[in-house]
Amino acid sequence: MDCKYHVVFAPKYRRKVFYGQKRYEIGQILRELCKWKGVTVLSAEACPDHIHMMLEIPPKYSISGFMGFLKGKSSLMIYEKWGNMKYKYRNRQFWCRGYYVSTVGKQEKVIERYIENQLKEDAMSEELTLNFEDPFTGSKK
Repeated sequence: MDCKYHVVFAPKYRRKVFYGQKRYEIGQILRELCKWKGVTVLSAEACPDHIHMMLEIPPKYSISGFMGFLKGKSSLMIYEKWGNMKYKYRNRQFWCRGYYVSTVGKQEKVIERYIENQLKEDAMSEELTLNFEDPFTGSKK
């Protein structure tokens, strides 16, 4: 029986790069790499500055080994497709160093709903950002 995980990872410097066609194409790259390893994508969402995925990974792979493959290989494929992005990121590393992971367990439907709603919640939180006075400079943000 395969292990189910919820993983979240972001581009270096948490840059907002997942928009329009690029968002769709990066999603295709990640799905293709998962298929290469026999990993099933149960649910996924690309927010502007991070990716959520619920994955079913065969027990022969460790989560750390698989994530190393997914982030490393996708970086190369992204730079191959969009060469100009190399200059925004140092050392050809597109993704941040770490990632969040948790096992799915009995909460599969809850996590699936959470991932599906993540894009809406991110958009709402950006709209709700309030202007406040910066205590260090005294100016409005």
